[in-house]
Amino acid sequence: MTHKTLFDLPTPSLVLDRSKLARNLRRMSDTCARNGVSLRPHLKTAKSIDVARMVLNDETPGIAVSTLCEAEYFAKEGVSDIQYAVCITPDKLERVAAIQSIGARLVLITDNAEVARAIADAQGRIDARFLVQIEIDCGENRTGVLPGSDQLVEIARILDAAPNIDFDGVMTHAGHSYGCRSLAEIETLAEAERLAVVTAAQTVRALGIACNTVSLGSTPTALHARNLDGVTEARAGVYMFGDMFQAQIGSCMVDDLAVSVLTEVSSHRADLNHLTVDAGALALSKDRSTEAVPNDIGFGLVSDLRGRSIAPQMIVKRVYQEHGLVPVPDGQWLADYPIGHRLRVFPNHVCMTAAMYDRYHVVDSASGNDTEIVAVWPRVNGW
Repeated sequence: MTHKTLFDLPTPSLVLDRSKLARNLRRMSDTCARNGVSLRPHLKTAKSIDVARMVLNDETPGIAVSTLCEAEYFAKEGVSDIQYAVCITPDKLERVAAIQSIGARLVLITDNAEVARAIADAQGRIDARFLVQIEIDCGENRTGVLPGSDQLVEIARILDAAPNIDFDGVMTHAGHSYGCRSLAEIETLAEAERLAVVTAAQTVRALGIACNTVSLGSTPTALHARNLDGVTEARAGVYMFGDMFQAQIGSCMVDDLAVSVLTEVSSHRADLNHLTVDAGALALSKDRSTEAVPNDIGFGLVSDLRGRSIAPQMIVKRVYQEHGLVPVPDGQWLADYPIGHRLRVFPNHVCMTAAMYDRYHVVDSASGNDTEIVAVWPRVNGW
């Protein structure tokens, strides 16, 4: 490994704290075990086999992904139970079959009767069996069918009757839980999510069709559901790393955040009392999810090189493509941050931030030397 410490890395770089990651993984695993459901971690954020290896075990054998590129990557790395958690389109079925030929059990989802028929019609043309779940809308109003709807009944019957399809159950995602602003709101929405997917399973079973998988999940609802009766598995992803938005809606604490962006001071404007860093819109993303929560941290919370908070709080207030603008608050001085001074920025939305990088530079804060790079973990990007 060429780079030994955070002082040796080019900036910007993506930093992952392994001990914080491990702590976050244990928290979700313990929560799912307490609720009596399996955990299917969503790797759409991590996109790394090294992270997956920390997650997978006898109790957690499968993952979810958001792209077929991820599915191919993890299948080639030996992960054998994968849910592709985006509605499938018929033109992708040959690629799905190729991934399955590697040895992976790849579960598809749909909310459309015509797509269900197209999968059934692939028999004879594509030499593969397809495992398919029906997506249920639990209130996000993005994708999915309603729990007791005619569409659900129609799709279930098509999937169950097709000789080349194994109907694998129902799933839902409470993405709108990110709009919650209190624990009570999250608990209420989690119960609505549970009720929607359990009702859908009951609707399917009333047709005489087996419905083995009843899957739900988002990080807030998986962590704070009062109960998950009738559910077989929970899916969540951002809990692994956390981000400033999740910290502000109660899914984690700032001290739990495992991923940050290493940057350095590139310019001073004493007349305007701000500095710039070399992490801009591409390095941090332009996500502004904390804009609607009490503590707006702009495009990221600035910390010192060891990942410790700075007081008074410093934020990246504005981004340009390769510049991040950081106002210097009262109680701080430009002279404390000379050109070349290294900092770390905790992002608003870690999924969007990490997407621009091809690797994690891994540190371990529990070691007592949290600037030493203990590993470099590649990650996959693309579709």
